[in-house]
This record gives sequence, structure tokens and C-alpha cells, in this order.
Amino acid sequence: MRFRRLCAAVLLAALIPVPSTANAATTCEDVYTPVQFGLIQQTMYGRLCVPQGARSVQVLVPGGTYTSGYWDIPVDGETRSVTRAMNGAGVATMAVDRIGSGKSTKPLSVLVDVPSQAQAVHQVVQNLRSRFAKVLVGGHSIGSAIAMAEAGTYHDVDGVLVTGMTHQWDYVRAVPALTNLIPALLDPKLSLRGLDVGYLTTAPGTRYTMFHAPGPNIASVVSLDESTKDVVSAGEFVTTALMSNLVLPVSAAIDVPVMTVQTSADYFCGTPPLGADCSSAQALVNSEKPFYGRAPRLDGFVVNGYGHVFNFDTKTADRYHAAVVAWQRTI
Repeated sequence: MRFRRLCAAVLLAALIPVPSTANAATTCEDVYTPVQFGLIQQTMYGRLCVPQGARSVQVLVPGGTYTSGYWDIPVDGETRSVTRAMNGAGVATMAVDRIGSGKSTKPLSVLVDVPSQAQAVHQVVQNLRSRFAKVLVGGHSIGSAIAMAEAGTYHDVDGVLVTGMTHQWDYVRAVPALTNLIPALLDPKLSLRGLDVGYLTTAPGTRYTMFHAPGPNIASVVSLDESTKDVVSAGEFVTTALMSNLVLPVSAAIDVPVMTVQTSADYFCGTPPLGADCSSAQALVNSEKPFYGRAPRLDGFVVNGYGHVFNFDTKTADRYHAAVVAWQRTI
């Protein structure tokens, strides 16, 4: 009799879910997803981190010359980590490497553009659908163009996070910055990959001026950024401009809530039409809202005092991360 009661107690305990907390243990794993990429098969790498009991996941796409590591920057502990902030709030994350970069496969650069990247991310989203109640897609810079294209084309996500990208660009500042790009085959380190001439990276020693200024010039941060830099295809740049700018933006087809997070010092902020109005969160929303005609809601957050890659900023990290978590909880 005592044995039967013990068995019943064990069975009951197994059937009752254990409540999760924001500090619950998080399990991370490397995931290699086979994806159709245009007409060919490729593999997209992602780092999936799942807090105990997580019911939602963010698929995070980095910008050009960055990898999935942009979302979990290994300096100063967790301060510069979006993924750890989300995981700590009970939200799972899947930070991916764009096709052509990082641990993902590397086809000819002529095949690598925003629509094909969006197609690959779509398949990652589909694989996560069976596991999570909500799937959101987010990006930074070119990664944001990919996230918008995925959401606007496939309509399979519950929300879109857009960072480091608006529909109004300050070309006076943006175009000169692009002169710092060189073919990856001319870079002392990346030339060893044997990539074709259509893959680009930043010239050595230019990343602080191009991406971080006017933020603090911290040697350890800039050194890390330089040592982990990656590539971007010329096609990604061209299709980003075509699909994310004033003429027929792909965002017009997005029909789920959107949050736009920008830094006022970026090439994408300024005086419209040369940059969106990033003087405040509400001004940013007002400036960008016309480009999200079908989205039921647009929220905004503005970072001040840092350049394009503001995931490296520590001054506003806590407020920025909290704003994203709060937005997601209302979806």
C-alpha cells in the first residue's frame, strides 16, 4: 500500500507543471537548420537559448559584417547581451548567422540578398512554431531589413523588432561611411576564407568611427569588434536600400505589432527626409508610422549618445532591454 501511494505521488508530481521564474535556468544549444535559399539548399546556424517554461521566442538577425554574437557581446558580463536580458525575462532567443557569414554556409555572393535571407529565416521561424506559442523576428541594420521582409512576405510571426534601421536615411553621412568597405578577400584575416569579390567587410581600424562613434572609444570593446568582424554581400546592401527605403517599403505589408529602436546619432536619424526624427520615442513613432500602414501598433525607443551598433552601449542597455520585454508582453 505504501509503495502504491509513493508511485501515485510521483505520477502526480510529474503531471503538475513547475512554475517558471525570470531567473529560471536557461539551456542553450547550437542549431543548424537546413534551409531552401533561392533555388539551392543551405544551412543557417543559430544559437537557441531557452529559459525554463518559455512560451515565446525571438529570432534575432544581425547586421552586415556581424554574426549572431552581436546579440550576446562577451564583455562586461551580461550588460551588453540582448539574449541574456531576454532569457532572464523568460523569453527564448534564437540568434542566427545570416547565410554567407559566421557558421552558416557560404554560397556565391551573387545569390545572397535580402529576399533569400528572409526565405531562410522564414524556415527557422517555421521550425520553432511547433515549440513556442509566440514567435517574433527582430534584426539590426541589414538584419532589420531581413526581419521586415520575412514578416511582410510570409506573415508567420507575432511581432517585429526593428533596430538600427529606419525608412529615411541621412545619405550625407551614410554614403561616406560605406567607403570603409573593402572586398573580404583583401582583408588580412578574412581573405583566408576564400570568398568571392562580392563579399565585403570593413577596412582594418575603421569600426569605431563607422559604427561606435560618438560612443566611448573603449579599447577592449573596439578590439573585440575588430577581431570578430565578418562579411556582408553587396547584394544585401542593394536590396536593403530597395526594400527598406521610401519607395515601396516591404514594411507596408507587415500586419503585426512592430517596435522600432534607434539611436539618435545613427545614419538613419536626422531631419526627415534625411533620417527619421529620433528626437524622442514618440517623434520616432510619428516619423516611421506611415511606412507601417497595416501594422496594428508601432512602439518606439530612442538611444542617445552611441553610434550605429548600440548593443555595445552600457548606459541605456537596461532601459532598452526592459522596453523590448515590456513591448513583447503586450503582444
